Amino acid sequence: MTNALDHLMPPQMKHDGFYRAILKVVATPGVRTILEIGASSGQGSTEALVTGALRNPGGYPVICSIEVSKVRMGSFVDTWKGYPFVRGVNTSSVPGSSFPTEADVTRFYHSVRSKLRNVRLEKVLGWLRQDLEYLAQHPDLDRHGIRQIKAETGITVFDAVLIDGSEFTGRVEMDEVYGAGFLMLDDTRSFKNWDNFVMLAKDPAYRLVKKSRWTRNGWAIFERRNRTMLTA
Repeated sequence: MTNALDHLMPPQMKHDGFYRAILKVVATPGVRTILEIGASSGQGSTEALVTGALRNPGGYPVICSIEVSKVRMGSFVDTWKGYPFVRGVNTSSVPGSSFPTEADVTRFYHSVRSKLRNVRLEKVLGWLRQDLEYLAQHPDLDRHGIRQIKAETGITVFDAVLIDGSEFTGRVEMDEVYGAGFLMLDDTRSFKNWDNFVMLAKDPAYRLVKKSRWTRNGWAIFERRNRTMLTA
């Protein structure tokens, strides 16, 4: 049985409200460094990021895009090879050891009335096993990808971060990118970013810019309140 990560998938985010909101964030003056977690083949959220970058009055921001699937990263590179400010990185954002356990996911499934309940628990756990199996099959990808990008670029805090990778890594990814000027969350009503949304909504350091409960599994954008001071 082949792993779904060995196949391309059509873009889920295309000219919807989140796409347009991402574009606006990236076109904001002062946004110079962007991290995209979950680029897929580069024709959904990456397109929004690049379109926004091309409209940024300060010049093109640097976009670092993480995608764990080798085949999808291959398509990504072909799509954006003519844009030198876009860098695709074929890696896991965090190592497999940072993924939740099946017990963690099961506990969330039963205790939180999220949209994850629209899918059978066994199928959800199958997604988790599939992600971990892919990393086991490709040990060169099983690493702290976010930390690697920070080390290679010298960027300690990104101006904008999109968290839209694996269903199961949003919580630990937030630990790696907290402090960014903008935090853009997809799937706020599933396991991926449920806790991140709840945390940021209560965080006095951030303000909610825009959200939707109804587009796919929900999305939200938060801005750090002293962002202009950080990027001035």
